[in-house]
Amino acid sequence: MKISLLVFTLFLFPAVLNAQEIDKAIWKDYSPAFVVYNRSTEKTTSVDPVRDAQRLIPCSTFKIYNTLIGLELGLIKGPDDPWYNWDGVKRDFDGWNKDLSLRDAFRVSAVPAYQILARQVGDARMKEYIEKIGYGSQDISAGVDIFWLPRPDTTSITISAEEQVDLLNKLLDGKLPFSGKNIAILRDIMMVEKTEKGTLYGKTGSGMGSDGKWNLGWFVGFLEHGGSTYVFACNITGGENPSGIAAKQIVIDYFKAQGLL
Repeated sequence: MKISLLVFTLFLFPAVLNAQEIDKAIWKDYSPAFVVYNRSTEKTTSVDPVRDAQRLIPCSTFKIYNTLIGLELGLIKGPDDPWYNWDGVKRDFDGWNKDLSLRDAFRVSAVPAYQILARQVGDARMKEYIEKIGYGSQDISAGVDIFWLPRPDTTSITISAEEQVDLLNKLLDGKLPFSGKNIAILRDIMMVEKTEKGTLYGKTGSGMGSDGKWNLGWFVGFLEHGGSTYVFACNITGGENPSGIAAKQIVIDYFKAQGLL
C-alpha cells in the first residue's frame, strides 16, 4: 500500500518528502481518509480507498453549503455585514458568545448562528437544495437545524471524503445551483492561509462523543498553487481526540511537505 502510494504521490506532486516519511510525520495514531484531486492533471491521490468512501457525519463542513443556501435565498448579505445577534446564552465556545458577521461566524464555526439560518431556510427549501446538490445520503430527517451534527439516537446526513471532493469540484466548475457572486463570497470567508507558494481555503468540522471527547475531525477545501488547484477532503477517527483542528493541521503539513503551501 505504502509503495503504491509513494509512486502515485511522486507522480502527482513535486514531493519534498516521500509518502512514507509524510505518513510518519502527520498521521500519528489516527485512522485517516484523505483525497486530493489535482484539477490541472485530473489525477487523484487517495491514502485509503475504503476509508475515503466511508460516509460519516459532515459536522461543520456543511456550513459551506448552508452558507451558500443562505446567500442564495437572501437570508445573508455580505461577509462583513451584521448577521448573528447573540441571544445572551453563554455557551462553551467563547467565540460564539457575541454578535457575529458571516465571516466571524464561519471562522469560529458558530453552530447557533447556522442553526438559526437553517430554520429560516426551512425543511422544504433545505430538502430541495440538498437534493439539487446531491449531498451525501441526503437525509435531513433528524431535523432541519441538527441534521449535519452528531446527536445520540438520531439519523443524520452522512457524506464521504470522496463525495466532499466531488461536490467541491462541481462548485468550482459552476455546476451547483449557486451564483458566481455568492461563490466568491464563500471563497473569501473560506481562506485559511496564504503563503508565497499557495493559498489554502477550507472548513473544519468536529464531532464529539457522549463522553465529551472529540471522536471525528474533518477539513475540506482547496489549495491554489501557481496555476493549479488541488481539491481535498480529510477526515480522521480513532487515536487521541481527533478534531477538525487536528485534521486541518494534517492537511497543512501535507501540502507544505509537498512544497505547495
